[in-house]
Amino acid sequence: MGEVATAVPLAYQANLDVFSATLQELAATDRNLLVVTSDSRGSGKLVPFGQKYPRQIVEIGIAEQNLVGVAAGLASTGKNVFAVSPACFLTARSFEQIKTDVAYSNNPVRLIGISAGVSYGALGSTHHSLHDYAALRAVHNLTIVAPADNFETEQAIRQATQLDTPIYIRFGKKPMPLLSETNQTFEFGKGRVVNEGDDLVLIATGETVYPARQAAHQLENTHGIRATVISMHTIKPLDYALLATVAATGVPILTVEEHSIFGGLGEACASFLLTNGYHNRFKIMGIPDEYTVTGSQIEIFNHYGLSENGIAREALTLVE
Repeated sequence: MGEVATAVPLAYQANLDVFSATLQELAATDRNLLVVTSDSRGSGKLVPFGQKYPRQIVEIGIAEQNLVGVAAGLASTGKNVFAVSPACFLTARSFEQIKTDVAYSNNPVRLIGISAGVSYGALGSTHHSLHDYAALRAVHNLTIVAPADNFETEQAIRQATQLDTPIYIRFGKKPMPLLSETNQTFEFGKGRVVNEGDDLVLIATGETVYPARQAAHQLENTHGIRATVISMHTIKPLDYALLATVAATGVPILTVEEHSIFGGLGEACASFLLTNGYHNRFKIMGIPDEYTVTGSQIEIFNHYGLSENGIAREALTLVE
């Protein structure tokens, strides 16, 4: 599945806004497109969708297990269903329904986890989704995607409507700058190189890709270290071919994610590298095994080093 046309301005919007705009455009020509949500019209940016297409939105209330069950039932009848709910509740409360009603039954529901990672900030650990990659990676027949910028978001939503299998797509809340003016390609399961270098590889996903790319610029400007930066937007299936290509150069590899260090992007990369005999210097950056400090997303990123400066510092320790 290749590149398709864009329909919304691709600059500095929250990915959720692009998600909403793309859904509205798709719904204009697809009466089978339904949005099922659990009291998340506001936080999911779905108010305009509901106003334009009131017969194409289903409000379940705060009942995430029912949300996924209803979405699976509608998908089984041929409807093009997007199930939208905060990522923390969608993936934890509804895990059994995702496993059985969606993945096992192969109902092509588009599970949309909003306000993911630590986007809810000061609401604390009850509202953070730092487990979703780990839990869902263990579920067979489920694609897992975390778009990094507006371009990847629009492509992911458009291409998701063409899948005949289930998919989980994860969004944060803040405006996301475009990562690249040149590499405008997107395909599930294929990492996107947004910066090229020979000394180091930074592999990030979702809202950590932008600080990783900025860290690469800082490393080159201040230390002359040139880093390749990969937006690994698809956590599963992982792009093993690209991993093998960059690992074969022998340079250090640093992974960065807004997720627990357990069970996410980093461990998926580590498993492939070790299993296949690669011995690059390697480190996983993410949230350690603890309940996070309280603060905004930016404050939490800074605390755990998931910032431009923090990533650059960690990269230096691998290279030097």
